[in-house]
Amino acid sequence: MLQEIIEKMYIDPDLLEELSDEQKAILFYKMRQEQVRRWKQEEDKREADEKRKPTKPSKPGTKNVCFMHGKDGKEWVWVMGDHRNDRTIQQILDDEAQRNADTQADIELERQRRNEEQEFQRKMEEEQRRLEREKAEREAELKRKEEEAALYASLKEAREAAKRLEEEKMRSQEEVTLRVNDLRLNGVNDCQQIIQKKFAVERRKSMERVETNKKHRSSELYMKWKHMRDSIDKQALETSKEVEPIWKEQEKRAKDAEVQMRQLARDAREEVRNSFRHVARNLTAVSAFASGKDKPPLPPKEDNGNSEKIKAHKRKSRPPRPQNRDAIIAWFHDEERERSAGLDPQTNKPAEWFHGIIPRMDAETMLINEPTGSYLVRVSERVWGYTISYRASDRCKHFLVDTTENGYQFFGTNQIKHETLADLILYHVDHHITVAGKEMLIKPIGQIKPTHPDYYDLFKNRRSESTSL
Repeated sequence: MLQEIIEKMYIDPDLLEELSDEQKAILFYKMRQEQVRRWKQEEDKREADEKRKPTKPSKPGTKNVCFMHGKDGKEWVWVMGDHRNDRTIQQILDDEAQRNADTQADIELERQRRNEEQEFQRKMEEEQRRLEREKAEREAELKRKEEEAALYASLKEAREAAKRLEEEKMRSQEEVTLRVNDLRLNGVNDCQQIIQKKFAVERRKSMERVETNKKHRSSELYMKWKHMRDSIDKQALETSKEVEPIWKEQEKRAKDAEVQMRQLARDAREEVRNSFRHVARNLTAVSAFASGKDKPPLPPKEDNGNSEKIKAHKRKSRPPRPQNRDAIIAWFHDEERERSAGLDPQTNKPAEWFHGIIPRMDAETMLINEPTGSYLVRVSERVWGYTISYRASDRCKHFLVDTTENGYQFFGTNQIKHETLADLILYHVDHHITVAGKEMLIKPIGQIKPTHPDYYDLFKNRRSESTSL
């Protein structure tokens, strides 16, 4: 069974649930060994294929990455902060923050300068429009006075007014002409110069103000970013203080789990080594008995091809797992009854520890109030075999008994193979099942209702059953 699982690298979940912790550790250890072996095989094959492939010449213009080499001939590596001229990370962050602050201040003040320049241009245009409007108003006022004099004055008064008006007009016209000419010649230029001088002063003051504001804004942004970075660092420190105990607890649990898994693996390896030593002792004892030096003990026999007591049992082809209860009963009738499975060799009746097809939970219910060392053997619902349910000090354990070979043995490699199921039980009355758990079968648990045993379907005569039907 183990070899089939290793070849497929898959185990049915129901079968996995039937295994004990020690058997699971052995299985996972063997599967990991097989994974490593296959990986090494694939790596060796890939390297051999790459060596056989001819190297292609590089195309012209192909980009290559070349590393500088140091005095030792290896790639030159520079670690920031190791050299005496290297700046600290704090200095690098401060410089970067200062550069970012200066850049941001330049952007903001350039935007402000453009806005002020547009405002200056708008004021100059408004001043020019005001001067032109005043000139138009003065000309309109003179025209209005001429019209009034012509309409409301008498002839004499009109003549006098006309004369006065003419004189006033001449004077006014001369003044206006002089003023207009002056304005035409110099007024606009002077106005422009005055306005330009005025706004040049204001622009100069604005530029000085902008430069001052730039320094102030740059310093303000730098302090703001520094304060923000300090806040983030402080928050990260507080978060790390909160997370650190949780992380330490998780790390401690992970380490404890790793230690436990390593201990299980060590125990599994120790169990395998002990089984090898046990087999070696048995072979030594057999050799000593063959030479006539000593009488050997009676250990269970190994299936090494020389045993005549283990019958070469011809098995039917069956699916990997039983489909239903009837299939299990048929398997027991066809293969296990003739091997006296579940029978006491002294009375040839069902042994006290033997039970039929009962669920795992029912077995644990029967064992939960029993002392440590209590056990029962049940026909598995999920595999072609048996399960020994054992009451340990802290919980119930379940050990799968493999029957796929000509004999009975626990699931795993290099396990001791027994001729009958009763021999396996009798052997572990005096010997530990596993090295780590040191389980010994002490107290068998019998039927709850002896008048209606749960193994009735297994030992019922199918011929008589068919006849009665």
